[in-house]
Amino acid sequence: MSATKCNVLFLLPYPLGQAPSQRFRVENLLPLLDEVGIGYTLRPFMSPRTWQVLYKGGSMLQKAMGILKGYLQRCRTVLTEARRHDWIFIHREASPLGPPVFEWYLKKVLRKKIIYDFDDAIWIPNTSVQNKLAASLKAFWKVGRICRWSHTVTGGNKYLCQYAITAGAPHVVLIPTVVDTTKRYNRLKEHHAGRPTIGWTGSHSTLKYLDTVMPALKELERTYDFTFLVIADKKPELSLKDWQFIQWNAATEIEDLLKIDIGLMPLTADAWSEGKCGFKLIQYLALGIPAVASPIGVNKIIVQEGINGYLADNDNNWEKGIALLINDYDQRLKFGFMGRELIVEKFSITSQKQIFLNLFRNP
Repeated sequence: MSATKCNVLFLLPYPLGQAPSQRFRVENLLPLLDEVGIGYTLRPFMSPRTWQVLYKGGSMLQKAMGILKGYLQRCRTVLTEARRHDWIFIHREASPLGPPVFEWYLKKVLRKKIIYDFDDAIWIPNTSVQNKLAASLKAFWKVGRICRWSHTVTGGNKYLCQYAITAGAPHVVLIPTVVDTTKRYNRLKEHHAGRPTIGWTGSHSTLKYLDTVMPALKELERTYDFTFLVIADKKPELSLKDWQFIQWNAATEIEDLLKIDIGLMPLTADAWSEGKCGFKLIQYLALGIPAVASPIGVNKIIVQEGINGYLADNDNNWEKGIALLINDYDQRLKFGFMGRELIVEKFSITSQKQIFLNLFRNP
């Protein structure tokens, strides 16, 4: 069967247009399938309404009803639609709680070819405080099982791919998280002398990493005049003199990011962080924004020391790297240009197009 004569059922965890991993690892790649005539069906587990309350405190009944509805819809999809598709593409998991019942049915009963994609170390428990009950019901062990059942596993970095190989996946392909550098991330930050904006973008689940860089930012405030900008889906509490918050919005995402002169990506040194795919850095550099980041996981590949940014493993190095970029807007311009070249070459949709399309060909 050729890649142009098949159809794909995408089992997705989140409503469309909301979660970064799903947006950039699945939704943004769908036009590639359109180009070559591959048909597909998108089936999110979670409704927009459930998504809005899931990571907030309270609303337990609404959360429970939303998850139950998701399970009922997933049952219908797997039982009535899966047979008509040649490939089943699962991003992260077919259902959020319990054992891999749907994946088992698709593999063992329907004998379907599964493509299993993830961009985090999702076999490691890492659930928010608001959802401790849900954490107790999650079967983190299922990730390895699904890897073994899959025709192909796609991981966002080498660490994730190595896990899949160790778990027994028969075929593993590294596909980094990518951005559209021709139609969306197609502008370069204009760097100027004057008061810079240091920025960070992320979600509620990654706000905790800001603690890593706060001591350095507080010390830098003693010497330099700058604004710290946070772009996220939840407002944090920060003890900085001058900082701003912008509610993340897909419609203004690029314009908001272009307000940043220096992008940050702090992480903690642990197994979960090793699984991160450097998406913040990819966003910054794609727009010509130099970065300072923790030297953990794929960050060490994306940030090329002294070429497109700096790596910082302690408070002193955070201060040094950020200060160098504050003091020299010409360097910010140069680093931004070099960063953009790297993203176009290795982390753009165009760079990964054929690898992605090859997933839907028989071995």
